[in-house]
Amino acid sequence: MKNYFFSAIILSMFMIIISCRSEDALEFSEQGRFVPDFSAEKAYQYIEEQVNFGPRVPNTEAHREAIQYFNRHFRETAGNNSVYVQSFQQVVYGDTLNLYNLIASFGTEHQDRILLAAHWDSRPRAEEDPDDPDSPILGADDGGSGVGVLMEFANIFAEYPLPIGVDIILFDGEDYGETSDIDHYFLGSRYWGNNPPVQGYNPRFGILLDMVGGKNARFPKEGFSMQFAPSLVDEIWSIGAEFGYGDLFVDQLGGRIADDHIIVEQLTGIPMINIIHHRVDALGNVQFPPYWHTQSDNMEIIDKDVLQAVGDVVLELIYNRVPK
Repeated sequence: MKNYFFSAIILSMFMIIISCRSEDALEFSEQGRFVPDFSAEKAYQYIEEQVNFGPRVPNTEAHREAIQYFNRHFRETAGNNSVYVQSFQQVVYGDTLNLYNLIASFGTEHQDRILLAAHWDSRPRAEEDPDDPDSPILGADDGGSGVGVLMEFANIFAEYPLPIGVDIILFDGEDYGETSDIDHYFLGSRYWGNNPPVQGYNPRFGILLDMVGGKNARFPKEGFSMQFAPSLVDEIWSIGAEFGYGDLFVDQLGGRIADDHIIVEQLTGIPMINIIHHRVDALGNVQFPPYWHTQSDNMEIIDKDVLQAVGDVVLELIYNRVPK
């Protein structure tokens, strides 16, 4: 995650795309349905197991071990016939990268579907670290946390019938680009959007989870999300306040952050939002947590209470707020 230094040309391009989208028409209301419990303990365990592989940088042994680990977990929960690993190669900075998106489908009896996503790779350099900027990071929060939450969701979806179909995508290569080199970020979502495994895939909406487990987390309403699907953002943040998580799901407009959700919306038209830890300073500049892109993004900064809040809110949305 995330190069937020857009050039004027790129930003203008996105604004043209946004202006051409149809008016947000997503609707939500309480349905009186049962909502399963989320286990922050299990999500934490899944983050720790990812981190134990080491930095999940493309072409490394940790990267290969991690995709095998994800493949096993989602086949155990979704079933062998409902998991697809989309492998591809891309040359970046002279290296041929072997990359893998993982797609798992739950509630396959439902034609009406939604999309949940996170990136699973970790950054190959720690340019914000004053002491060790050239080494890769463990990415416990930036990469690991969103995946850990989705892995626990998979357990729940396997046990408790869904009122709507849910597709989980783990995007690879999100965080590979050098600072300000926007063209070499979001490799997995670009490939998936340009090479859809299912033609005509048209879920109601998508939710991207990025940096959703760190201490002192704060989730203002990310700017592009408010343009793509404002009613979805408002519903999620309303649930957060209702559940007593208003200090996390802050009812304030956040920054516009380049991330996989923009690529998905641009290439497919799926209205996708981003739940992401950030702040906006007095001058309107986006600020990420102090461990961002440093060697401090490790298990010491993961907060189970934050994971619990994110899990509770998103499960409430899926099981009890989306009308049939």
